[in-house]
Amino acid sequence: MALYIAEALGLNYAVSAGTITLLTLMTSKWETVKLSVCRLATFSMTALIAWQIFSHVSSTWISYGILLTIIVFIAEVFEWRSTISVNAVIAAHLVTNHNFSDGAIWNEFLLVLIGIVFAVLFSLFQGNFSHKKYLMSNMKLVEQRLQMILGALAAYLSNRQMERNVWDDICSLEKYIQKCIKEAYEYQNNTFHSHPEYYISYFEMRHNQCQILHNLHYEMKKIRTMPKQAEIVAEYMLYLTDFVTEFNSPGEQMERLNTIFRIMREEDLPETHEEFESRALVYHILMDIEDFLKYKMRFIKELNETQLKIYWKQ
Repeated sequence: MALYIAEALGLNYAVSAGTITLLTLMTSKWETVKLSVCRLATFSMTALIAWQIFSHVSSTWISYGILLTIIVFIAEVFEWRSTISVNAVIAAHLVTNHNFSDGAIWNEFLLVLIGIVFAVLFSLFQGNFSHKKYLMSNMKLVEQRLQMILGALAAYLSNRQMERNVWDDICSLEKYIQKCIKEAYEYQNNTFHSHPEYYISYFEMRHNQCQILHNLHYEMKKIRTMPKQAEIVAEYMLYLTDFVTEFNSPGEQMERLNTIFRIMREEDLPETHEEFESRALVYHILMDIEDFLKYKMRFIKELNETQLKIYWKQ
């Protein structure tokens, strides 16, 4: 289509319009738009530098080599590497005919303009619905795996044998969430709405919670003898698993946790050094759980009105 329009306008090198469209069409809408703006910005630079060089250097291949060197240098400095290919094509057209008239410059500008217009138009047809469904299914899967890990850690606190290698499960989940964060960024770059960072924030929150479970597991392994308070914490963790969901606001869970803190502070002091260490570690585990809940509360607090309306139906 770009080639057809260029030919209809009687432009020279019309086929280049199709090539520019292909080179400008990126994997996301925002990347395509940003590259299109860079194409227009660097076009003037290329035309001006080409005119200066070709006006003073008679040798075609030497002048073209100097021009490409300058273009590549500027692209590296300003991180515009993706613009080099099209600018090289423009320079090749100009140097081939040694024509720097207004008509020649206008011809090249229209080729670039037609190419990027069709690239932007085609990028709008990239469907996001399936990508959104994929992110939502990943959210459910992450929640299920967090619930499973919490259940396994609760079993360990209850002096029951863990059937899984929880450490490997946590590490695996962290890597999976990092992958989900990348997918969320890609989704955000493929839409012009202002609210898709919701998914990024959500997965980053879950990643922080996963790191809390790392610390929690590490603290548990230090306990040599489980104190009676460990059973209370284990029961709370089992209770908490049902609330590791997207739309839960953990206010009630935080209140119940504060009650456990208060009960533990009111108990008699430990009598032996070993009991003191064990209870201190259990108390530290409770503090980790508190941080686990705080990450979710902070996530909810940072949601704006648009996000609450779209995602939380509030």
